[in-house]
Amino acid sequence: MTRSTTLSRVTGYVWASPCSLVGLLLAFPAVLLGARPRGVRGVIEVAAASPQARLPALLRTLPFRAITFGHVVIGTCTTDLDRLRDHEHQHVRQYELWGPLFFVAYPLSSLVQWASGNHPYLHNRFEVQARAKCGALDAARAAQTRSGLPR
Repeated sequence: MTRSTTLSRVTGYVWASPCSLVGLLLAFPAVLLGARPRGVRGVIEVAAASPQARLPALLRTLPFRAITFGHVVIGTCTTDLDRLRDHEHQHVRQYELWGPLFFVAYPLSSLVQWASGNHPYLHNRFEVQARAKCGALDAARAAQTRSGLPR
């Protein structure tokens, strides 16, 4: 890793750290109730070990399977996190770029989409960007698999 790459990574962690702190505070009760934290590609992921794990009814009724706060991703179970990892890690990159401003920019994007008659989640620019980047990742992985290159 070059010196500028290292500096860029450190800057991203520092800039996103207030958001990561919020994520840690929100993840703490889940850990107390049995969710497990693990580090994946520089991100703390917190989730129940399986969909059948006995976590509070609140986790099972949330309108999402995973949510990101800085460098912390909270998921309902590790199966969901495995499936959604690339998407959620794109949100981590967005937090590294936007820092605490992400807490304003994300809902503002949803509000703009809603006011324009669009779906506030599906058309949110941050969700569109994360889906597009994941689509590019999926296409690259498929090409690697077809060519026999290691993933």
